[in-house]
Amino acid sequence: MDASGASQTPTDEKSVVVDKPSSSNDEGLTTILYSAAKKIAIVGSIYAVGYMGWSVAWLIGPVILSVVRDQIHKANEERRSIAKASALASEKDVICSRISELPAWVYFPDVERCEWLNKLLKQVWPNANHYARTLVKETIEPSVAEALSNYKMSGFRFDRIILGSIPPRIGGVKVYDKNIDRNELIMDLDLFYASDCDINFYLAGMKGGIKDFQIHGLVRVVMKPLIPTMPLVGGLQIFFLNNPTIDFNLVGALDLLDIPGLSDILRKVIVEQIAAFMVLPNKLPITLSDQVPQQILKMPEPEGVLRIHVVEAKDLMKKDIGVLGKGKSDPYAIINVGAQEFRTQTIDNNVNPKWDYWCETMIFAESGQFLELSLFDFDDTSNDEKLGRATVEISNVVKNGVLDTWLTLEEAKHGLLHVRLTWYKLSQEKDDLPAVIRETQLLRVTSMSAAILNVFVDSAKNLPHPRGSQNPDPYLIISVGKQTEQTPGQLRTDSPVWEKGYSFLVGNPDNDTLQLKIMDQKTGGELGRFTYILSSIIAKEGMTIVSQPFQLLKSGPESKIIMSLSLKILKRSELAEGDNLSISSEMNIGSLSRSVSVRTNGEGEDSVKSIENLIKEEAIKEINLSNTLTAVSKLSPVSQSEPNLGRINLTLQYSVQRQKLAVTVHKIMNIPLTDPSNIPDPYVKLYLLPGRSKESKRKTNVVKDNCNPVYEDTFEYIISSGELMQTELEITVCTQKGFLYGGSPIIGMVRIPLAEPEISTTGISNWWDLLPENKMHSE
Repeated sequence: MDASGASQTPTDEKSVVVDKPSSSNDEGLTTILYSAAKKIAIVGSIYAVGYMGWSVAWLIGPVILSVVRDQIHKANEERRSIAKASALASEKDVICSRISELPAWVYFPDVERCEWLNKLLKQVWPNANHYARTLVKETIEPSVAEALSNYKMSGFRFDRIILGSIPPRIGGVKVYDKNIDRNELIMDLDLFYASDCDINFYLAGMKGGIKDFQIHGLVRVVMKPLIPTMPLVGGLQIFFLNNPTIDFNLVGALDLLDIPGLSDILRKVIVEQIAAFMVLPNKLPITLSDQVPQQILKMPEPEGVLRIHVVEAKDLMKKDIGVLGKGKSDPYAIINVGAQEFRTQTIDNNVNPKWDYWCETMIFAESGQFLELSLFDFDDTSNDEKLGRATVEISNVVKNGVLDTWLTLEEAKHGLLHVRLTWYKLSQEKDDLPAVIRETQLLRVTSMSAAILNVFVDSAKNLPHPRGSQNPDPYLIISVGKQTEQTPGQLRTDSPVWEKGYSFLVGNPDNDTLQLKIMDQKTGGELGRFTYILSSIIAKEGMTIVSQPFQLLKSGPESKIIMSLSLKILKRSELAEGDNLSISSEMNIGSLSRSVSVRTNGEGEDSVKSIENLIKEEAIKEINLSNTLTAVSKLSPVSQSEPNLGRINLTLQYSVQRQKLAVTVHKIMNIPLTDPSNIPDPYVKLYLLPGRSKESKRKTNVVKDNCNPVYEDTFEYIISSGELMQTELEITVCTQKGFLYGGSPIIGMVRIPLAEPEISTTGISNWWDLLPENKMHSE
């Protein structure tokens, strides 16, 4: 083996050396010509300005633009060089040089080191390099070309693809051994790829290139199904859980595009196409055994549906410049879950916008995925400024069932975002359909769904020949309602094999239909069509049809399409009994009542009664939850209740993965009334200790004339695990109305050490007794 390995290495090196001189000479000549052209252009510009008698301002503008561009290019080049050096260095060197970006196994106890895997990747990278080149050429190139054509940029094609000698680096591996199917293996890889690639392409007749391509993200590998013969695993599914961080450098003649604004188009298209290829819900399936049907690897497998309600925001930053300085903003929100993206409407001239925007997204991995919300100020020049961002772990919504909360905006000086999230699991029981349809009807939001239809299109047979004896170039258009998908085209065949899976949200299976059309790429003519009424599948066993041929209409007598169908009903996730959640059932009842009063105006007595019953059920849940909390607080009192200043209900949860502390202020009860004619207007202030800095200050809204106020405000802090162990959270309850309590606006205070291990694991939700201000300061 050693002799064989030794004999291969010199051969590979020799081949590289032989190819290199001609490539270097070509690049050197190109560089000289490019430099000469730039100098001629500069001298010619100066001469033209003098000859035409123009103002010197014609020179100043391009010079400033050139300087800014060079500075941006230099900064990007330095960042890419550091990343590339880290990819080449040993893990010890990476840790010593980049303490702020430690590998995943340092932070998370369930993530393991994998230097052995990095050594294997380095060994097999030349072969993987060849596979990746083929994949990019056959899959990425057509998609990028089609997307660029929408921007009137045609003729895109790759000319040379060399991914370089630097392999991807794995920062850690997490293997799942609980709550998974026994017929599959799942692992997450912290992937970092900083390549020394050399990729050339043509666009609109000009030659350009990509160098220093970098990508960083969390990759999930699903190995399924397990089989009794070698290689023991039937296939792989590889995908990014969330959008990875992507960066690259444009070179060559198209380097002119690498300036702010123009380069964004090409970068945006490349990032979008990578997302459409390998970011959930999109997966890269790889078959390892012929015994495994393609349907197992390529059939969509959503785990549930997340219903998103972006309600409003408040106290956003003012980005528009008015006559008297900063005016207001024109905010809108972008919602991302993996490769799926939604956009709210724009609210003009408002820093407290109310969107009331609803959308739904299918979730294909409960653990590891995030809901990302980004707020922007709309600008007519397409240079929209960021107003902040917030993220929510989808696993938290799945656990709670419903999450109604205010999110503190990151990357912003101030601002809060109100969202309501509801999790729906999937059911194969047709009896669950009437309940979810009734619920969507009460919402009065026409875009909401009641089911998911999974479709696996295997193949078609005996299609007609619209060009005489020549075979067609067929592709398939498949749609449910306003959702449309299209398969890749198959060249010169009347029996195409697609083996593609798609998922569709269905408003009402009793009324909706599945529409299919097979088209010919060459002529644009229709080769056949098929319509399936979805109510027919409800009567099938398990609401599933497996590999069934269907007769095509407007086609030949033997023309058929073979596909599998599966219908799943949305079912609201029920909360576990006694589960202590960071939401308030009381607030849900209030919001439901307000929503019902608006949306059911004039709907009739039956609707009102059903809604009243629903509210009563939620009220019973609230009473049970309140009793549970009271019992817990009596068993484990946090402080002495002798001062009798009231009690505050809080939830504290720390995410190690995101290095973020979330504090939810639920409610306060039994604030003492010192003057019956002067009821307090309470609010809550939060600080992190020691320091009590302005950056750590958070504040709820003021509740007027109330001794039992309800807030349901969630505040977040970015804080490392090490800092958390040495930090306390100070909560102060104040009144805005006068000095009712000993000549001070402070009603009471409490301090909570954040080193409690439960905060970083399951979270803590409890009642704390308020203590006098003087006692807290004396401590």
